[in-house]
Amino acid sequence: MKEPILYMITRPIIKIFIRIVFRPRYIGLDNIPSNGSIVLAGNHTKFFDPLLIMSSTDRIVHFLAKDSLYNGIKGIIFKNMGIIPVNRKIHDKDALNKAKIFLNAGASIGIFPEGTVNKTKDIIMPFKIGAVKMAHDTNSYIVPFTIKGKFKIFNNNLKIEFFKPYKISSDDLTLENEKLMNIISNSLEKR
Repeated sequence: MKEPILYMITRPIIKIFIRIVFRPRYIGLDNIPSNGSIVLAGNHTKFFDPLLIMSSTDRIVHFLAKDSLYNGIKGIIFKNMGIIPVNRKIHDKDALNKAKIFLNAGASIGIFPEGTVNKTKDIIMPFKIGAVKMAHDTNSYIVPFTIKGKFKIFNNNLKIEFFKPYKISSDDLTLENEKLMNIISNSLEKR
């Protein structure tokens, strides 16, 4: 599978930028398997979240993101970053199938099951089922994560925590989706 060239070029710069400017604390990095297919799934706080995840691991993470990011010049950039476009107005089976192709090749997928940045007062918004569906269908590990704190310059209050990877153990994907949601919401409630 061809590596996204722009991702490879920009990742070292993004790592330095995130670590110097936002000074995040990384917890549970050893929970990210160094190889094999994984689905990194967690809460979505800001536009910078994918960059924070990129700065957390040396693995290439293919993110699912809204297809409007593919318009104009941004489209060229995001395509070369390995982003998988998703039409959020429908159950986008094409995006899901493309993500499964990556997972079946042993890659890592990054997804925010809320589907968008959480601008509500709720800890998390209801999760869409895509993360557990793709993990189930490809026998991939899910690595839940939480992002806590704010992206404030030189503030030291930003934290990303990765939890133990696990495999979907049931064909009841609604139940599995609730399990993932509970892992993440329970951690966020411990602020």
